[in-house]
Amino acid sequence: MRIAHPPVAVAFAATPEEDVFDSVRTAAAQLNVGGPGLRKKATGVRPWLLLDSTGQAQIIEAGKHAIMRRTGLPARDLRILDPILSYPSTVLGRERAIVINLEHIKAIITAQEVLLLNSKDPSVTPFVDELQRRILRHHQATSQEGLVDGDTEWRHLYDLGEPRSREVSPPRVSSSIPERGHEVKPDGKHSFDKRDGPKLLPFEFIALEACLEAACSSLDNEARTLEQEAHPALDKLTGKISTLNLERVRQIKSRLVAITGRVQKVRDELEHLLDDDEDMAEMYLNRKARATA
Repeated sequence: MRIAHPPVAVAFAATPEEDVFDSVRTAAAQLNVGGPGLRKKATGVRPWLLLDSTGQAQIIEAGKHAIMRRTGLPARDLRILDPILSYPSTVLGRERAIVINLEHIKAIITAQEVLLLNSKDPSVTPFVDELQRRILRHHQATSQEGLVDGDTEWRHLYDLGEPRSREVSPPRVSSSIPERGHEVKPDGKHSFDKRDGPKLLPFEFIALEACLEAACSSLDNEARTLEQEAHPALDKLTGKISTLNLERVRQIKSRLVAITGRVQKVRDELEHLLDDDEDMAEMYLNRKARATA
């Protein structure tokens, strides 16, 4: 499903305060860029694609300070997404937002919306379509949450492949042993508070999952393409050692080293995140929002 970006942009004015980072950006713009576009670049106003919790998309023009007020992020976290600066793969959980810088995905996730910085990049377009599709499905499931049984309906919410036929449950056999997921109270009655099966994830986890899958899929596709090029090049080099064949293999090796390094950076960031329970808990934005409400 392709998103048609509306031609009208919503502008958020930036406050007059500028830190040292803004001064550096202004000086760089003065050295390299001239004309009417200088003022816009100096103030850091950029187009962001905003996807809300209902799947609606719009382009907003926002400066750094406006994004900081909207997401509660400090300036140093926004620098991670700056295309001028080169930052390693990063996933940060903050009080009101999650910052994603993984490969071509540069996004800010809050409890109710996703902000994408480089949505016009052709490599990001498929990700935007997939993210909007997941958000729409999540919104529909959330709207029907009070009308259907979660154990029977939510199982297909995250099924991204071909539709599968509904499984037929086996006949229930009476037994004195309580079923899995049922808690037996001291009075002998069963509690059905803990149910098996997939649960409806919060909005921020739906968006985070899409970002992680997009980054990993991009690396996987590059590795597969490189592998398809490597085998014929090695076969030619085995059959005939020449300057041309050696150069082709050398270029493939250089690309392989680069991809391996990028994969390792993403892997290290994810492992670091999974090893820290506090960082994981910081990403549960909806729970923190309910606690402070």
